[in-house]
Amino acid sequence: MLLDTRQVCSFTDYFVMCSGDSRQQIEAIRDEVSRALKKEGVLPHHCEGTVDSGWLLIDFNDVIVHIFTPPERERYHLDRLWNEAALVVRIQ
Repeated sequence: MLLDTRQVCSFTDYFVMCSGDSRQQIEAIRDEVSRALKKEGVLPHHCEGTVDSGWLLIDFNDVIVHIFTPPERERYHLDRLWNEAALVVRIQ
């Protein structure tokens, strides 16, 4: 899911929220996002969380990427918390 948060948030322009069903999927998502953006010269400003916690956050300043396990995504329900943000794309 990609949310445009520019109208409702002062610290970033977009949230990317995605889920991985296993440790390997979460690591693969993290690694591919980081690799693709590094290739474009974009490096993370800040990272939080661990694969074992079920929630990784990669802050690229204008874009914050959240990678969850399904239970953690449901627990924190950022999708609903930021429901006033404009939905750019949702892939299921």
